[in-house]
Amino acid sequence: MRSRPFRPLRALALTTAALVALAVAGCTGGGAAAPRAGVSGTGASPSPSATPAPTADPAAAYVDARLRNMTLRQKVASLFMLHAPGTDPAALRGFVDRYGLGGIILMGDNIPATPDALAAETAATRASDPSLPPLVGIDEEGGDVTRLPWDSGPGAVQLRSQPPEATKQAFAQRAQLLKQVGITVNFGTVADVTADPSSFISDRVLGTDPASAAERVAASVAGQKGVVLSTLKHFPGHGETDADSHLTVPTAAIDLGRFGAQDEPSFRAGVDAGADLVMFGHLVYSGVDAQPASLSAAWHRILTDRLGFRGVSITDDLRMLQDTGLPQYQDPGANAVAAVAAGNTMVLMVQGAGVDPGAMIDAVTAAVADGRIPAAQVDAQARKLLTLRHSLAPKE
Repeated sequence: MRSRPFRPLRALALTTAALVALAVAGCTGGGAAAPRAGVSGTGASPSPSATPAPTADPAAAYVDARLRNMTLRQKVASLFMLHAPGTDPAALRGFVDRYGLGGIILMGDNIPATPDALAAETAATRASDPSLPPLVGIDEEGGDVTRLPWDSGPGAVQLRSQPPEATKQAFAQRAQLLKQVGITVNFGTVADVTADPSSFISDRVLGTDPASAAERVAASVAGQKGVVLSTLKHFPGHGETDADSHLTVPTAAIDLGRFGAQDEPSFRAGVDAGADLVMFGHLVYSGVDAQPASLSAAWHRILTDRLGFRGVSITDDLRMLQDTGLPQYQDPGANAVAAVAAGNTMVLMVQGAGVDPGAMIDAVTAAVADGRIPAAQVDAQARKLLTLRHSLAPKE
C-alpha cells in the first residue's frame, strides 16, 4: 500500500494511536475517500536520547479504519466483481457505486473504439473514491481470447512453440496496453495443460506438457509483474477434460497424485513467480472432491497449504454454473454463498437477465449473519482486498 504524505506540524511526534484515530475519523465506510491525515502532539520536543515512539504504517492504519467503519453488507459487497454492459462511463461508475463493489469486469460490450475512450471508462470507476479504486479486470490472453482490438500480440498457439522469453515479452507488452487504459487485473494466464486437440481449452494453453507449460506460465507472470495484477486460471486445471465449463460441469476421475504430476507444476510455477490472483474453475476432480473446485473448500486448502498461495482467489464466472441448466446451480444467491464459504476472496459474475446483484449480496450477508459463513473469514478477505485496492491508488 502506498502511504499518503503527512502535513508537518513543526517537529511533533506522530504516534500510532493518533494516526489510527485520525484515519477512523476520516472514513465514512460508504465509499468516500479518507481525508489527508494530520498529526497532533504535546508541543514538547523529544529528548535527543529518547527512544522514538513507533510510527504506524499509514496504509495499514487506513485499511484498519476503513474495515472498522464498514457494515457487514459493505464488507460482503466488496467481495464481488460484477459486470454491467455498455461503454457509458457515468453508467459504469454508477453501477460500482450503487452496489459498493470491489471490482468490475470488462467484457466485449464494454470496449469502445479507442484506448482513450476506454481510459475514460476506467477513470470513471475510480472517481468516487480515488484512495480505494475498484479492481478493473479483463480477459486478455491474446489469440482466441482478446478483448482489446488493438492488442495484436501473439497468443498461446504461437507462444508455446517459441522460447519462454517470447511469452514474457508478449505479456509485458500486453500489460502495458492494459495499464495505459486503466485496467488493473488481467485474467490472462492460462495455466491449464493438455496435449489433446479435442479439448475446448487446447488453443489457449501455453504448454502441452507440464514442464513446457510451467516455463511459459512463469514467464507470463514475470512479464506482467509490477504493471498489472496477473491471474492464473483455471485451477486446478481444465486440461484434464475436453468438456466446456460454459455448458456443463466437467468431471474427471483425477486424484491428488495425478494432479501433482500433470496439473500442479504450471500453477506452482505461476505462484512461485508471484501471481497475484488464482481463478478457480467450475470443474470436478472426483478423486479429490465431488464439488466443483470453485465451490470446494478442499481445493482452496490445497492451493493455500500445498502450493503456498496467499493472494486473491476468485471464481470463474458464476453465471456459467447457471448456464449448465443443472438444478442445483439455478439460484445465483446460493452459488455466491457457496463460493464465499469455500474460501474465495472474490465472486466473479457476468450478469444476465433476471440476476439481481443486490439479492446476491444480501444472500451472502444473511449467510454471515446466521453463522453459515464465519464473520472473521469475511473480515479477512475484505481486508485483503482493501489492502490490494489501496495499493493501486495514485501516489501523492
